[in-house]
Amino acid sequence: MKRHTATPRPDWQSTVEEQGLIYPLTRYPDGSLRPYWDESAYYEFSLPEVEALEEVVEELHRMCLAVAEHIVEADRFADLGIDDPRLADLVAESWRRRSEQPSVYGRFDLRYDGGPGGPAKLLEYNADTPTSLVEAAGAQWFWMEDRFPGADQWNSLHERLVDAWKRQSELLPPGAPLYFAHSAGDELGEDLMTVAYLRETAEQAGLRTEAISMEDIGWDRLSGRFVDKRFRFIRACFKLYPWEWLATDRFGPYALDTLDNGGGTGSTLWIEPAWKMLLSNKALLAVLWELFPGHPNLLPAYLDGPRELARTTGYVAKPLLGREGAGVTVHRAGAEPVVRDEACCYQELAPLPDFDGNRVVLGTWVVEGESAGLGIRESAGLITDEYARFLPHVIL
Repeated sequence: MKRHTATPRPDWQSTVEEQGLIYPLTRYPDGSLRPYWDESAYYEFSLPEVEALEEVVEELHRMCLAVAEHIVEADRFADLGIDDPRLADLVAESWRRRSEQPSVYGRFDLRYDGGPGGPAKLLEYNADTPTSLVEAAGAQWFWMEDRFPGADQWNSLHERLVDAWKRQSELLPPGAPLYFAHSAGDELGEDLMTVAYLRETAEQAGLRTEAISMEDIGWDRLSGRFVDKRFRFIRACFKLYPWEWLATDRFGPYALDTLDNGGGTGSTLWIEPAWKMLLSNKALLAVLWELFPGHPNLLPAYLDGPRELARTTGYVAKPLLGREGAGVTVHRAGAEPVVRDEACCYQELAPLPDFDGNRVVLGTWVVEGESAGLGIRESAGLITDEYARFLPHVIL
């Protein structure tokens, strides 16, 4: 793994916007605009290195499924902050019927530096609403074709997504379109374009689709069903909307009432399914360490406090449902341990690798549980937040 500087293409901004990356710039607190898509540098990997990382990602996915099974069978929903017995029962039923419910993709975030820092370490898993897909699947592939024709990339996302929709189409309600929903509150356009891209892959798989915003999904009291703006029933919907929001907002009771865990004419099939709540929760990291202690690709993590990490390595406190680094705090070794009021996961501090002053994290994608691609984000500090930059990569 090596970082190289490069000269951006003269028309890079308009080029990536035409490819669906309509948010190539980030506005900083001082009002300045700086590149989010950053091709002033790129990362190089060797093929054996990528093949080894692919094996790590798929093993981590299998381990996460084992954790989900354990949480359901041992009734440990309270550790995830799921204290509503009805919601816990529905998530458990969703898990048990998972073979009947489409589940498409997820993204592991890994700490990895190519050698001196040891094996790749899992930082977290977003199995419900991962973004940065448009840039990982498309923009960086076209960048490679422009700058390194004939080279390769850890990137089979598009083909695998199309194939996944084809294979899972038989699980969808027959004759009904698959809706693709994003939140209209998305100001940057990232959610909109992620959903639009996934809809495109579904259409390439031969599915009939409709676009809708979450805010335009209505509730028909007479029929007891979710409907679109033309009062058509929504039988199946991919939503880029976290389950913890869907289950607890004012339409939450209706979503739970009509949750398609076993079929039924009035039910709605949501993608990703409800059991993904088990994997998009930072408590996953602590239960992984509990079930697989000492695993080379895991960091020690706990739910009841930092334990020995406070005096040995330092630790990072992560809210169970935080996103984009929100609420994450870093605590160096030797500092007075802090147990926060809100439920958190306390994970060993493993500082992100420093490449020329840039802190890097690997976003590794899985589609139907198989390794499918890589997206790289850089940040100035130890926490990868909303000001991180996306850099392309290449296998030479």
